[in-house]
Amino acid sequence: MEGDTSEIRLDNLSIGYRSKKGTKAVASGITATIRSGELTCLIGPNGAGKSTLLRTLAGFLPKAAGTASLRGRDIGSYKPRELARLVGIVLTEKPDTGCMTVGELVALGRSPYTGFWGTCSESDRRAAARAMADVGIGHLAGRRVATLSDGERQKAMVAKALAQQTPVILLDEPTAFLDFPSKVETMRLLRGIARHTGKVVFMSTHDLDLALQAADTLWLMARGGGIATGSPEDLALDGRLAAFFGSGSMRFDAATGLFDICPEATAAADVAGLGGTRRAMLCKALRRNGIAPGGPGPALGSVEVRADCFIVRRGLAETRSATVAGAVEALAT
Repeated sequence: MEGDTSEIRLDNLSIGYRSKKGTKAVASGITATIRSGELTCLIGPNGAGKSTLLRTLAGFLPKAAGTASLRGRDIGSYKPRELARLVGIVLTEKPDTGCMTVGELVALGRSPYTGFWGTCSESDRRAAARAMADVGIGHLAGRRVATLSDGERQKAMVAKALAQQTPVILLDEPTAFLDFPSKVETMRLLRGIARHTGKVVFMSTHDLDLALQAADTLWLMARGGGIATGSPEDLALDGRLAAFFGSGSMRFDAATGLFDICPEATAAADVAGLGGTRRAMLCKALRRNGIAPGGPGPALGSVEVRADCFIVRRGLAETRSATVAGAVEALAT
């Protein structure tokens, strides 16, 4: 959505934090745009400055240099109440909610609109109820937050940000501490919010495989502030994704667009027979056990993939296995 006034533009931005010795820069030279209507995932090692960047964009920390603008104004020039109507943020830390119910927590998102006494109007209550319905927790409105699962609590925090009705939502590792199904559900929820509402949704994450599948745009943030941006597919095609994460223990698979754990191969084996999923699963298991399918190294033998079994041949010996695990064991022993 090029030209949308709610996108965030960064130009030669430097970020950091203040100490007794002055401002310590964490990252510098950041120039990029966070577009509305997209899920943008910020990825990088610990210490690269991901949380510092999010807190700077939320107005919690002052920038060190450069510009970060929203709707044509520098984010630092907004008064706190103005910014609260433009930017919602979900942090990693679990909130201290005491005996608060889900409905009461989500209603706190209406704080920028409720005036000095913080009393919700009927319009505020409707906005909170709509936000809970949008994330699928309307039935939990009367539950104590302390009784929720981690996944349910994260949905409540996203609903609170939605109730705030801001064009920008920032999230610091929203999938941290969640089980895998909850991680997937959270990523799908955030992608849906971006697509269906046209909001800026910008989140940091360490869940690389999920980000590669769900994000419209990735930001790869290295220590020192260097940032590469683009769609997961474009970053894969031009080699920047593999270069950013590539190491001896990881291999980027261009066919799937995901990373494989890749132990160093110490042997090889020929693979023949059927293709498709059975062959792919066999090759995956061989690589995990340090055996390169059709690759260089001492040849252990061969495996023929059949519809009902795997035939392992080592020298004159032939073994039939019904499972991938059995085939790998027969080949390796």
